This record gives sequence, C-alpha cells and structure tokens, in this order.
Amino acid sequence: MPDNKTKDNVVKLTPAKAKKASESKWGKPVMDLGFSIVPSLLFKAQRRLHLEPRHMGVLVQLLDFYWEDGRYPYPTKALLAERCNISPRQLQRIIVDMEEAGLVKRIERHHAGTNGKIANIYDLSGLEAKLKELEPDFTDVKKKAKAQRKDVATPGHKMRKRLKKASSAKAAS
Repeated sequence: MPDNKTKDNVVKLTPAKAKKASESKWGKPVMDLGFSIVPSLLFKAQRRLHLEPRHMGVLVQLLDFYWEDGRYPYPTKALLAERCNISPRQLQRIIVDMEEAGLVKRIERHHAGTNGKIANIYDLSGLEAKLKELEPDFTDVKKKAKAQRKDVATPGHKMRKRLKKASSAKAAS
C-alpha cells in the first residue's frame, strides 16, 4: 500500500500548468512535427570550435537525426543538402571541413546484397568530446558571473571593490 505521506506531497497540476512549455511557446501542431535536443554549449562555443554558420547549419541538421546515444545519424547527402538549401557538393566540402576539425567522422555504408553505397553514418563522438573538453571553461565563467552578481547585490560592494583595488596597487609597488 502506498505511503499516504508521499501521496500527500504530490502536487497536482491543472491541465494549463501541465501543458508543455514548448507547446505553449510554439504551438502543439508545430511540436507534433518533432524537436531536437541541442546543447546550448554548442551555440556558446561556436567560435571556440571555429564553426562558421554553414558548419552550424549542417550540424544542427545532423543533430535533428541524432536521438540515441551510440546510434549516430545517417541521413542521405541529398536530404541534408536539401534541408540546408545547399548543393550536395557544398555539403561534402562542409563535412570534410568538420572531419578535418575532428568534429564529425563519416562512416561509409554499403548494401549487403549489392555492395552499393547507402547513406553514410555521421559519427559525432568528436563533437561530443570537444564539447566535454570545453565545458569546464564555460562552467567556470558561469560560476564567476553568478558570484559577481551576488557580490554586487550585497551591501558594501563598492567599498570592497575600492579596498581590493587599493591592496592590488599596494602589492604591485
């Protein structure tokens, strides 16, 4: 029998509150067509990763196909090029750029019966590793900014700032 205390701690949500935030923002018909999970760090680290807008466009499209850990996306070049509004040749050059940067690895696939080529698999483990490598830098900045916001909101902030400046000047001389 369930513990009544646990049952009493459950907050019942009204249908309006239970509605997904994404559906509230974009609308149910839009969200019913699907969504992608893209780490915000990818956007924040775009410059550090040396990703031009064209690279980001292709990466975002690849991420739209990447749902399960270890099961990398395998859209066709034609579909990716169409979705990015570029030619298949431009897409190939962009993917080569990302391969050279260690972000993407193309894995060719062949049909078992005819040995004909089928859509490549795009291994994104390089991108995953680079984001994990950059994460501590971005986390540090976030923590320092939070501490600064807290400090500036505390009474005596200006006085502490002046004292710190004075002690730094004294130590330098």
